[in-house]
Amino acid sequence: MASPARKISFRETQIEMAHGAGGKASRRLVEGLFAPLLFGSSPGPLGDAAHIQINGTRIAMTTDSFVVKPLQFPGGSIGELAINGTVNDLAVSGARAEAIVVTFVLEAGLPTEILEAEVRAMGQAAEMAGVKIAGGDTKVVEHGKADGMYITTTGIGRLLSGVEISPQSVRSGDKILLSGPIGDHGITILLARGDLDLEAELRSDTRSVFPLVQALVQAAGAGVRWMRDPTRGGVATSLNELARDCGHGIVLFEEKIPVRDSVRGACELLGLDSLHIANEGQFLAIVSSEYAEAALHTLRETPGGEEAEIIGEIREQPESAVLVTTLYGGGRIVDMLVGDPLPRIC
Repeated sequence: MASPARKISFRETQIEMAHGAGGKASRRLVEGLFAPLLFGSSPGPLGDAAHIQINGTRIAMTTDSFVVKPLQFPGGSIGELAINGTVNDLAVSGARAEAIVVTFVLEAGLPTEILEAEVRAMGQAAEMAGVKIAGGDTKVVEHGKADGMYITTTGIGRLLSGVEISPQSVRSGDKILLSGPIGDHGITILLARGDLDLEAELRSDTRSVFPLVQALVQAAGAGVRWMRDPTRGGVATSLNELARDCGHGIVLFEEKIPVRDSVRGACELLGLDSLHIANEGQFLAIVSSEYAEAALHTLRETPGGEEAEIIGEIREQPESAVLVTTLYGGGRIVDMLVGDPLPRIC
């Protein structure tokens, strides 16, 4: 007997760049088309990695594609980014990356020296992150069809003991931790494209956040409610997704949010909000109030976490929304964007 046709709510007539930007348009595509056709009627919260049980063993699994332009940029490159991004998606789901498989889509005419540099970067990043590259695939497309190369990775991780990550576990009074300054990656990519006559001493923050996540879990364990690495769409998008999934309000203290002066200046000049700018080496964590100070201390004592901050807290209001408050008593609601002011950043 044939299964009943599954209803979709996605009504756009064609796919636009905004649908790949991680904001509202992306969510409409995933929830309105992919989820009902691939996952059934009750997919649950869509996170950075899926937890799967096989013969009684639970693992975490994630997949990602990297189409960043340009291929190389201050602080990193597409090869390094592909490894770190996969390791980080597993880390914030509460798992240690164990193995990654890699697919290259290469454009005919790509100089071999560029490909070699990216393969070397991937190998070095994997070694630093302690993850094994277990296999892969290669395809070549016609010249002009792939901007040099695209990379897809799939990672499998082993779940850390003593921590369960879920939006439903978030409670009013919980604290919001951020591992370091935001916006470095997105603004670095923007400047690297050379479309703007701006100069800044800025590098992408691409790195593995697993050492910081591991330290946090060891310090706060059962007090860690939820984690996310705020990549496309930035901190604002990640926290808006959490607010929607958990039903609580999220209040951020603007003066506590770490932003480098160069990032803040570029955002002001371009009319952007640093909360919407992509990051590739930071993560957000919701931690119960009784563990928050110990967790913050641990992050600051861990290499790479010296600039961690408690940037806000969970409240009952505004329900399912993100509010940013200032020292002077003002406030503004920060929503996720429909698209992205800077596509192709990862």
